[in-house]
Amino acid sequence: MSETLILLTTATYFLGAIPFGLLFARWLTGKDPRDHGSGNTGATNALRTGGKKVGILTLIADVFKGMIPVSIAMALGFNESQILMIALAAFLGHIFPIYLKFRGGKGVATMFGVLLPWEPLTAVLSFAVWLIVFKLTRYVSLASILASFTLPLAAWALDASDTAIMGCLIVGGLVTIRHHENVTRLIKGTEPKV
Repeated sequence: MSETLILLTTATYFLGAIPFGLLFARWLTGKDPRDHGSGNTGATNALRTGGKKVGILTLIADVFKGMIPVSIAMALGFNESQILMIALAAFLGHIFPIYLKFRGGKGVATMFGVLLPWEPLTAVLSFAVWLIVFKLTRYVSLASILASFTLPLAAWALDASDTAIMGCLIVGGLVTIRHHENVTRLIKGTEPKV
């Protein structure tokens, strides 16, 4: 099991690190999302750079690169601590990709992806918060931050394991930290809407 865990964790990081936003934007539009908007390769900036098709493809790919390895870990009978390792490998691969000198996306889609097979109700509740806030404000960043805050609270309310709650705290906290520039712009009133 330990060798399998090491192999899957390593493979998961390299899968998570694939910058789908960059690949889809270049393929479909010839543009580089790192030269536009926030400069990262996540779904929101891919949308701003390459349009709706690029944004949707990036969103789906970023969700699945978290969901697939966690689903595999669960199918292999890994315990919760091991599942957390796999989840963090996918998530950290996305926000710190080795292929792009560790400058990736903000992790929102991959955050949902790693939680969907593991703690689906927590993921759904958090996404519901994201959707409501986005519909009301049109700020992706604000929706993402509030959804991240919701994660550990939802996990706790749904009686998730301590390991799952810790995982929600880690990924939710990192997503929030990754949005620090957005927070500044929200306070100043200069954050762009979608």
